[in-house]
Amino acid sequence: MRLTRDRLEELFRCFRDLRILVVGDFFLDKYLLLERGLTEISLETGLEAYQAVGVRPLPGAAGTVAKNLTALGVRPLALSAIGDDGEGYELERALRAFGVDTSGLIKVTERHTPTYMKPIMREPDGREHELNRIDIKNRSPTPPNLEEEIIARLRELVTGVHGVAIVDQVEEPNCGIVTEMVREEILRLASSFPGKVFIADSRARIGLFHGVIVKPNRREAALAIGLAPEEVMRDRTALHAAGEALRGRTGRPVYITAGEEGIFVFLEGACAHVPAVSMEGPIDPVGAGDAVMAALASALCAGADFVEAAELAVLVAAVTVQKIGTTGEACPDEVLSLLNEVTRA
Repeated sequence: MRLTRDRLEELFRCFRDLRILVVGDFFLDKYLLLERGLTEISLETGLEAYQAVGVRPLPGAAGTVAKNLTALGVRPLALSAIGDDGEGYELERALRAFGVDTSGLIKVTERHTPTYMKPIMREPDGREHELNRIDIKNRSPTPPNLEEEIIARLRELVTGVHGVAIVDQVEEPNCGIVTEMVREEILRLASSFPGKVFIADSRARIGLFHGVIVKPNRREAALAIGLAPEEVMRDRTALHAAGEALRGRTGRPVYITAGEEGIFVFLEGACAHVPAVSMEGPIDPVGAGDAVMAALASALCAGADFVEAAELAVLVAAVTVQKIGTTGEACPDEVLSLLNEVTRA
């Protein structure tokens, strides 16, 4: 790793002056801690009724990216639509608690606040494990008037930020925030503001972004260009083919995240591999991709080169995956401490 402590400290100082717009699907991650020993039997149904002894609402999806930005010292601004409901209230409150500017959130009565209900059962021996997740999502197309409002706010807000992080979380087409119409406007703005960083992450449509930096994982990259995900997972040649094809399509650098193998950075005529930081003990990879997204956006907006940004991203990811049972985040002191360990090894 060529990223030095002095350079990393310089980047962190720059982060304090950055303002990054996070546009996309903000979810509420609602963790419910269930106590097995308190389980009751419902008189009406005869089924077990689990008893919650703790409720922990956290920002999820694009919200995870936003809270990771604040942890790194960046000032994020959220642009999305949420329901005028209890989950929306909890999400907005959770975002504000992390220091996220929520003035760009649009509240609508006809939409749900997307929510991941995450029940965690605590057994009598103290062991905790996650039960089946319950998802609340909007499964009908985003109304045209809401698309127009999102686009109007996007045009207004983009002028006052250093970069834009696009988080397209909803797999159902045109049912989330980054609809076809919104995506086309994002790409137009990226062309109109070449000095700003635009970086996109998309679960199902990364291949439709062009003129912006993209950050797929191996599966997403494979599907975007018509390869079998298993092939790209096991074969470096196929992974390189996917990365080069995406870079040719977008005309911008491509970051492919590869779990324990780290990050592959595809530039014009070159590919750099940044290995993951070797970890010992239990890890929780949930939210690692969002942490990488936040680190890449921050570093690139601060003037880091494309490989430096990936080196910071693997450090940030390594810190977050050690935080079990939550979508963790990494603060500068934690990242600097890990860099010291890596350089001593």
